[in-house]
Amino acid sequence: MSLQKVTFSNSEGQELVGRLALPADRHPHNFAIFAHCFTCTKNLIAIKNISKALTSNGFAVLRFDFTGLGESEGDFADTNFSGNVDDLIAASDFLSENYQPPSLLIGHSLGGAAVIFAAANISSIKAVATIGAPSNPKHVRHLLKSGLEEIQATGEAVVHLSGRDFRIKKQFVDDLETKSLPETVKALRKPLLIMHSPQDDTVGIQNAEEIYRAAHHPKSFVSLDGADHLLFNKEDSIYVGEVVSGWAKRYLPITDRLDTDLKTKHHVVASLDAYDGFTTSMKVGNHYMVADEPEKYSGHDFGPSPYEYVSAGLSACTAMTVQMYAKRKEWPLENIEVHTSYSKTHAEDCENCEMDSAKIDTFHREIKLTGDLNDKQKKRLMEIADKCPVHKTLHNETQVINMLLE
Repeated sequence: MSLQKVTFSNSEGQELVGRLALPADRHPHNFAIFAHCFTCTKNLIAIKNISKALTSNGFAVLRFDFTGLGESEGDFADTNFSGNVDDLIAASDFLSENYQPPSLLIGHSLGGAAVIFAAANISSIKAVATIGAPSNPKHVRHLLKSGLEEIQATGEAVVHLSGRDFRIKKQFVDDLETKSLPETVKALRKPLLIMHSPQDDTVGIQNAEEIYRAAHHPKSFVSLDGADHLLFNKEDSIYVGEVVSGWAKRYLPITDRLDTDLKTKHHVVASLDAYDGFTTSMKVGNHYMVADEPEKYSGHDFGPSPYEYVSAGLSACTAMTVQMYAKRKEWPLENIEVHTSYSKTHAEDCENCEMDSAKIDTFHREIKLTGDLNDKQKKRLMEIADKCPVHKTLHNETQVINMLLE
């Protein structure tokens, strides 16, 4: 994944700051905009995980801070729900002018309500997905609690939300009263995906039901069973990203193009940004995947480790070679399983085994052969396993030739 810092102006001329995530080594087939939850920012870990899942499936994702939040300019106290919708339209204009018009809007919590209103005003949007969205923007009023009385009496109040103090003005509350989400959903007439957790104690599951009832088909509902409102569990947010990308592909034009601007035509490309830790986006042939390190090695375990990929290559090559040989011999090999793991172990004949330098790279491979095979056939197939091309490569002297790409 390639991540770019972008800036654009809202309707008031204030600078909004975002991050545009692009898939590794290919032009994105569609651009999406993500709207974060009330008083959140673009850097919520759940949003990052959802974006990673989408980019690994070929989407470009723009996530940005609404006016007055995060890195964006403006005073939050002067904003309102309508301003959030306007910010989304400004983000759409930015993508249209500099990349390509967005086709997918994704919104979390109040951002889910905002994307529905924005989608009604952005002609390029072909599909909308909401996550834990309220069925009416007025739902936010209950978060203000005792501050609401002060707002009504004095025109503003400081309220404590998400661990921070925010100044809320009466115009914010009044603006919420003018918005009817059910009416907007009913008139939307665009594919809608509604994702919600039955255990959401911030925005109750009945909100999803009300949005679903108001919407026209095609509409879909996916239960995020066990998830909390902010998707703190990384498995939940990754799942959301995978489901949204799979669902959206049904309604969006998908045309993958390799990045012909690159000066390399290698079969494997890895891309890693400075702030992604070990989570590496990869293009392997015509396929896209992620590599990572386990959590105990400071990774996020979002994908196999590099050595697990090497072990996977050995396992796959072994299975292909043995099965191909068995077919040529017309032997009844119904199935072959190859279990491989990697470690550094001491050489059997090492003279100074206590030294780290005496350890060698070792692949432990166990093979299970299923079929009506005699002992002679099994022995021969085990010999063939050692002749697979990857096995030979690991035994041969190899070289890596580096070239700096400009």
